[in-house]
Amino acid sequence: MMRKSSVAAVAMAGIPDRAFNAACGKLASQLGISLASARRKVEVKAAQQGLRESAAKKQLPDKLLAEAIRSGDNNPELLTSLLEASGNSDNFMVED
Repeated sequence: MMRKSSVAAVAMAGIPDRAFNAACGKLASQLGISLASARRKVEVKAAQQGLRESAAKKQLPDKLLAEAIRSGDNNPELLTSLLEASGNSDNFMVED
């Protein structure tokens, strides 16, 4: 059990604003990943580029989305094709 004095010392990360979450959601949909993964991807890219101000971080998901659309990769379709059974494993049973 935590004492009152130690509870005050625990800092929570700031919740990104709605526009940032929406932009990360569009990026996640395009890449076929979760929202948390998309936000992490944006945060890593921001750290690599040395971006610290929130205005620049808010523009980053849109830039990454534009790059993903330009690349022409359709990750959701790729994932679906990878998850489909191949010819010789159609009747494979995991449990008996």
